[in-house]
Amino acid sequence: MRAKQNLKMIGMTPFSSIAMSAYTDLVRLLKDDTLSGVEGKPTLKERSDKAYWYAARRVGTEMRFIYIGEDNDETRARIDRIEELRATAKDRQAERSRLVRLLRAEGITPTDRATGSILSAMAAAGTFRLGGTIVGTNAFRLYEGELGIRLPLGGMANTGDIDIAQFEKLSVALEDQVDPGLAETFSALKFDPLPALDQGRTWRWAQGGSGQLVEFLAPAFGDETIRDLPALGVNAQGLNYLNFLIAEPIHAAAIYRSGVLVQVPRPERYAVHKLIIADRRRDGAGSLKSAKDREQAAFLIEAMAEDRPDDLFRAYAAALEVGPRWREHIGNSLKRMPETKAIIDSLGT
Repeated sequence: MRAKQNLKMIGMTPFSSIAMSAYTDLVRLLKDDTLSGVEGKPTLKERSDKAYWYAARRVGTEMRFIYIGEDNDETRARIDRIEELRATAKDRQAERSRLVRLLRAEGITPTDRATGSILSAMAAAGTFRLGGTIVGTNAFRLYEGELGIRLPLGGMANTGDIDIAQFEKLSVALEDQVDPGLAETFSALKFDPLPALDQGRTWRWAQGGSGQLVEFLAPAFGDETIRDLPALGVNAQGLNYLNFLIAEPIHAAAIYRSGVLVQVPRPERYAVHKLIIADRRRDGAGSLKSAKDREQAAFLIEAMAEDRPDDLFRAYAAALEVGPRWREHIGNSLKRMPETKAIIDSLGT
C-alpha cells in the first residue's frame, strides 16, 4: 500500500490489485498455451553450456525438434503438466478473454489493432518463443502490466515502428525456425521488404498505407554490420550496447484479442540503455529522439526507484562497470537530467 501511495505523490497512477492479479494470471495462462500447442515428446538437449527443451516428433523419415524453452524450474513444471495443459486449452482461452475484458475495464492500455495483428502473427509463427524480443517504444508501452502503473499517452509512448532483437548466437544454437517464415507472414499482412545496401539481405519491412515498419536487430561488438538470425529466418542490423538491453528478457502480455505473449527487456535495463542511446544518437543528443529516450528513462527510473530500487541499482551499476565509454554516455545524459540524476545517486546510499 505504501508504494502505491508514494507513486500517487510523484504523479503516477497505480493500477488496482485486481488489475495486477488479472495481468499476472493472463501472462501465466499465455505461457501455458505456448507448451500445450506444441506436439511431440519433450526432449532435453545441451548446447554449449546451456540446456534447452524441445518437442520431438517424426515428420516423414526425419525427426523434427520444436523449441520449447530454456531448462529451468518453470519450464520443467509445465512439462510435468503437459497432458493437463493440452486438455484444458479451450478453458484457458475463455479465461484469457475474460481477463482481457477485465484489464480493459481497469484501464490498462490495449495494443492498437495494427500493432496487435502484427504481434499476433509473429507470435503464432514462433518469433517470441524462439527468443525474439521487442525493443524500443513498443516495449515501453508494454510495461504497464509489469510495473503496475499507467503510462503516459503523450509523445514518449508514440511510435509506428516494431523493433525485434535477438542474440545471433542464440539464433544459431536453437536449431529451430519460425513456421511459417516471417517473409510469408509479412507478405500476408501487406508488408514489403525494404531495399538494403547488401543485396538479398533484408532486415526491414514496411506496410503500405499504415506507415508500420518492422525492423530486426542484433547485438554488435564493434562493427555494426548486417547479421543473420537463422531462427527467425531474417537478417538484422547489428547495434552496439544492445546486448545489455536484451539480456534476461521477460514475458509480457499485449492486450489484443485474448492476449498475445511476447518478450520485452527488463524495465531497469531498458531505462539504463535509454540513457546510453540518448547520448549516442547520430542526429545528436539534442534531437527529438534523444529527448524521447531521456523522457522514457526518467519515467521508468522514477517509478522503479520507488518500487524496485534494488533491480534498478544493479542494472545501473552493471552498465557502469562495462567500461569508460558506457560511463561517459550515461553521465552525459544524466547531466541533462538533474532530477533523475538525484534519484540515481540516492540508490547507492
